[in-house]
Amino acid sequence: MEVTISGKPYIENGDVRTFSVEKAAEEFVWHRDKENRIITVIEGEAWQFQLHEKFPVLLEKGKEYNIPKLVHHRLIKGKTDLVLKIDKQ
Repeated sequence: MEVTISGKPYIENGDVRTFSVEKAAEEFVWHRDKENRIITVIEGEAWQFQLHEKFPVLLEKGKEYNIPKLVHHRLIKGKTDLVLKIDKQ
């Protein structure tokens, strides 16, 4: 079942989230999560990920990224839709 989360710049389908390149860059805001997460990039070109007080890193297809709970982070919009698998810890 595909669900659009109100106020969120993605569509969620189970543990997969799709971020549309059509969304405005301003929708990808700094935020933090209540649990640790591991994200795996399924597809997406030129998207970046940034943790608080760190430089942005280019997201690479097939690679995993750790997001510690309660640490501010954000996505920086790329050139194509971004699809991530989200593993909540």
